[in-house]
Amino acid sequence: MNLRQIELLRAVMRCETTVRAAQELGLSQPAVSNAIKHLEGQIGFPLFERVNNRLFPTAEARAIYQDSDPIFQMHAALEARVQDLKENRAGHVRLIATPPLGYSVIPRALGSFLAKRPKMRVFFDVRRFENVIDSVENGVAELGFVMGLNENRALNAEVFFSERMVCVMRPDHPLAEKNTIYPSDLRSVPFIALERGSRMGTIVRQAFTEAGEPFNFAVEVRYCNTACVLAENGVGVAVVDPLSPLFSGHYNLAIRAFEPAVQVSASVVSSRKRPLSRAAEAFLREVRVVVGEVAGKLA
Repeated sequence: MNLRQIELLRAVMRCETTVRAAQELGLSQPAVSNAIKHLEGQIGFPLFERVNNRLFPTAEARAIYQDSDPIFQMHAALEARVQDLKENRAGHVRLIATPPLGYSVIPRALGSFLAKRPKMRVFFDVRRFENVIDSVENGVAELGFVMGLNENRALNAEVFFSERMVCVMRPDHPLAEKNTIYPSDLRSVPFIALERGSRMGTIVRQAFTEAGEPFNFAVEVRYCNTACVLAENGVGVAVVDPLSPLFSGHYNLAIRAFEPAVQVSASVVSSRKRPLSRAAEAFLREVRVVVGEVAGKLA
């Protein structure tokens, strides 16, 4: 099995049909279909179950997909490096962040950073926590910004923001009249929960346990930004990080303190194997300036 065959397999698994995989790879559908059949014959076991013109990967195919992830992450990092060398960029930085930071602090800092450096090239992506950590470890990104980081000995990490989570709702919601919201206040209103198993979802659930209140919800979402959108539209009340509602100016939300206090921190991570570039260090300075302004507002 060579890299091209693995790439074809991964494309078909993502797209679920050979037609869409062919479009993604710039090949013909018969070429992709024949390549998969040839691969199955070569390795001696099926990779897909075919049902109603859709392909469902077998357990063996899923195992190959998962085990091949590091190879393609390294390949992406190498391609990015080659492109940088080809274009002979005087200055560039690659950034990645989880949504609470990718849609709040980082865009504000990026605006200031680029205003002073109009020729700088920035590559920026917003992904899940695990993707951010993997991207920094594999060199795809130079700096990663995450919420709720536990100790990670493989990376350098610096906490640059720490504050309590807040409760958000429409300004005309009955709970908006209160200065502080407790789990008992949420017993009889639709509650928007953060995803079970996520870092912030877990600590919010622990707060309810600490208060001796049952954790019931009307809607469960993955990201705080999604919770803010739903709260603004009257779906319910949510407990989120303080940055998501504060930076998104289009949200029409009341922001209230939440007790018991649920502390959440933001960290920047970088590789222990590679020193930071001057561009990355300069961007971090901009982030610290923005965070200092946020701390003043929250105070």
